Parts: sequence; structure tokens; C-alpha cells
Amino acid sequence: MPDHAAMPLPEAPEVELLPPPETETELDPPYRVLLHNDEVTPWGFVVVVLRLVFDFGQARAEQITMEAHQTGVAQVATLPKEQAKYCVGKAHSLAREAGHPLTFSLEPA
Repeated sequence: MPDHAAMPLPEAPEVELLPPPETETELDPPYRVLLHNDEVTPWGFVVVVLRLVFDFGQARAEQITMEAHQTGVAQVATLPKEQAKYCVGKAHSLAREAGHPLTFSLEPA
């Protein structure tokens, strides 16, 4: 067996260390998520979507649903743009899978 202590170590490759991305300072702009009233989607379904997608409690989800029902539109949340788009897409997917026209929209905050 060869003596490993006498063998030269291979050279380590040169590695360039890059600074971490500046994700903390480059934030997405905030967007308002709006819930639009319709005369087809059941009340209880809207409440469930608000609870599942936006993590609201029962009372808050009912309050937002009532506001949309009475005024035609209700602000659901203000989120970074990409998170807002994700939540709206998730809510629309749940609604379409259930056959409901539930609609959310986004606007700059």
C-alpha cells in the first residue's frame, strides 16, 4: 500500500465567492387583492376560499364576504405583487374546480 502521508494533495479549484442576492432590499411593490361580488357563488364557498387561501379566521372571512356582497367589492389584503398573484390564482383555481365564477383582482397599493 502506498504511504498517503507522502502523496501531494490535489490543488483546490479556484472559486469566486459572489455576494448574496439583494432580495431583502428589492421588494415587490405592494398590491391590493380585491374580492368582487357575484350573484352565483355561494356565500359559504367564498368564506372557505378566504380562509384557505388568505388564512383568515371565520369572522374576518365573513366580514370581507359581507362587504363585497353589500358594496360590490371588498379589499381582502395588501401583499407583495408575486404573493398577491399567487393567492388570486389559487383562489380562482379553487373556484373554477367547483364551477363558481368567484372573481378576485389586483391593483397597485
